[in-house]
Amino acid sequence: MKIAFASSEVFPYVKTGGLGDVAGSLPIELSKLGHEVKVFLPKYNVFGEEEHGLHYQWDIGEIPIRIAGLVRSVHVHTATLPNSNVQVYFVDCPHYFHRFRVYTNDLDEDERFLFYSKGIIEILQRLAWAPDIIHCNDWQTGVLPLLLKENYSWDKLFEKTATVFSIHNIAYQGIFPKSAFEKVEIKHEHSMPGGIGEYYGSVNFLKTGILTADMVNTVSETYARELLTEESGAGMQKFLEIRKKDFSGIMNGIDYNVWNPETDKFIPYKYSVKDFSGKIKNKKFLLEHLGLPFNENIPLVGIVSRLVDQKGFDLFSYGLNRLMDLPVQWVILGTGEDRYETMFTELAHQYPEKISAYLGFNNELSHLIEAGADIFVMPSRFEPCGLNQIYSLRYGTVPVVRKTGGLADTVQDWKDSFSNSDETGNGFSFEEYTSESFIRALQNAIYEFHNKMVWQKIQINGMNKDLSWAKSAGKYVSLYEKAISKIKKKNKLTVLFK
Repeated sequence: MKIAFASSEVFPYVKTGGLGDVAGSLPIELSKLGHEVKVFLPKYNVFGEEEHGLHYQWDIGEIPIRIAGLVRSVHVHTATLPNSNVQVYFVDCPHYFHRFRVYTNDLDEDERFLFYSKGIIEILQRLAWAPDIIHCNDWQTGVLPLLLKENYSWDKLFEKTATVFSIHNIAYQGIFPKSAFEKVEIKHEHSMPGGIGEYYGSVNFLKTGILTADMVNTVSETYARELLTEESGAGMQKFLEIRKKDFSGIMNGIDYNVWNPETDKFIPYKYSVKDFSGKIKNKKFLLEHLGLPFNENIPLVGIVSRLVDQKGFDLFSYGLNRLMDLPVQWVILGTGEDRYETMFTELAHQYPEKISAYLGFNNELSHLIEAGADIFVMPSRFEPCGLNQIYSLRYGTVPVVRKTGGLADTVQDWKDSFSNSDETGNGFSFEEYTSESFIRALQNAIYEFHNKMVWQKIQINGMNKDLSWAKSAGKYVSLYEKAISKIKKKNKLTVLFK
C-alpha cells in the first residue's frame, strides 16, 4: 500500500504536542509492515536544515501554486525519518512558513495551510506517485480531501486514492472567514449556509475534513464516543453523527525505542520489570539534581504537562491547601497559562523541600521525571489520547488520572480491579471533575505506595501493558483498507451507471 501522510508537525523536526509524536512514529511502523510511506510537512524555519540532513530536490524544481489570486512557488526538500526508510517531503515557501513559529495568529493563517495542502497534491503530481491513501491530520489538512475530490478530480492519478482524516483534538478547528475557500477556488456553495465547510457564517476546516474524507478517526476509543455528545463534541457532534458508520477511535502508541527504561539514553540508571533497582536510583538522582531531599518512603509525584485548564490545573488550584498537606514531594515540568506558572513558582519558593518547578520544555528532564517519580498525575478535564500516562505505565510510574478519553482506555483503577478480584489495575482514576475526587484518587495511590507488594504488582501490570505503535499501526492498516474499499465501490458504481 502507498500512503501519503500529511501532518503540520513531525518529530524530530517540529513538535508542539502529541500530533508531532504520532507523525514521527506511525509512518515508521507502517513502513515496517511493508507499506511505502511518504510524509509531508511544511518547511518551517524553526529547525536546522543541516542538523536534520535536508536535501533540495532539483529534479522536482519550482512548483507554481495559485492562491488568493497570486502565484507563489513551492520548493521541495527531503530527509529520512531517523532509523527508517521513510522519506519526509518538506513543502518550502518562505512567505508562509518562515515565521519562527509553527502556528500564528496572522491574518493569512488560513492561506498558510491551504497552500500546504495544495502543495502536497502538486508534489504528488510531480512525483507521478499515486497514493492508495492520503492520511490527513487535524484542521491544517482538513480541506485537502475536498480539494482532491473536486478541484483535482480531473487528474486520473488520484482516481483510486482514498482519504483518512484523524482528529487529534476537537478543540482546534481552523475557523476562518468564508473568503478562505475563495482563495483556493472551492465552489461557492460549500461556504454557503448548509454547505460542507460553512459554520455560523464562517468556514471550518475541521468540519470540512469530517464531511469529505472517506474515513474519519480520532485517537482513542473513549474519545470517539465522547465526541458524539454535546458535552464533548465542541459543535462537531452532529457532523460526526452523520459519519458515524465511518468514524472510529484508534489509541495512539508510543515508540519503545525512545521510551524504554531498559535503554533510555536520558536516564542514568536503566531498569526493567525484572529488576526495579534502577528506579529508586533514578529517583535519588533526580531529587538531588533538583535540590530536594531524598527519602525513599516519601512518594514523588510527577507532572509533565501544558499548564492549562484542560489538563485539570483548575482542580489543582481549588484543592491547593489539601494537596500541599499530603505527605508527598512534587516535581513539575511545563509551561502554559500565566496564573498556573505563577502558582507553581510561588509554591516552589514556599515549599523548597517539597516542590520543584521547571517552567519550559526540557526533553531530558521529562524522561528523568518518568523514570524517577513514583506517581504521575493527569487530572484532565478532557484528554483525546494522552501520552504521558502511557510513558508512565512503561516506566513503572503509577498514573493517577481522570477517567476520560484515552486516559480511560489505558489506565485501569487498582481499587476496581481489586474489588473484582482480577488485580489487573495499573493506576488510579476518578470520574467526577472535582478537586475532592482528584484528591481522593491521589490519596488512594499514596496509601498503596506504602504497601510495597501491592505497589510492585501495580507497577508490573503497567509495564507489561502493550501500548506500542506496532499494535496501533495494524489498526490503521485496517482503517486504510476500509477507505480503499469505499473508493473501489464508488468507482464500480460509476462504471455501472455510465
